[in-house]
Amino acid sequence: MSIKRSDKIAEAIHELISSLLVKGVKDPRIGFTTITAVKVTSDLGLATIFFTVIGDEAEKKNAEQGLNSARGFIRKEVAKTLRMRYVPDIVFKYDESVEYGRHIDSLLDEVIRDDNENNL
Repeated sequence: MSIKRSDKIAEAIHELISSLLVKGVKDPRIGFTTITAVKVTSDLGLATIFFTVIGDEAEKKNAEQGLNSARGFIRKEVAKTLRMRYVPDIVFKYDESVEYGRHIDSLLDEVIRDDNENNL
């Protein structure tokens, strides 16, 4: 099975942007932002970058604003580093799956705790 070109580019963009958030982007709104996934369309026209951030709803909004304001810089770095003639448009989306996973974990913990209390 061969790996699609879009998957390779998504992986390279993921690594690059993760590195840029640590070293290159100086916006304090980005803070403790983590890139969780990158999806690139098969025509390489659009890269959806999923992120999470430690904090509340306000921190999430700040991080998204910071990422959106750094979009031009990030696209330029992607073009330069990956030597791409056409750089995909970049869209940032908050990754809800992490919060959903935490919610499921807390529900499971509650069920286990209730079960243990009933068996005492």
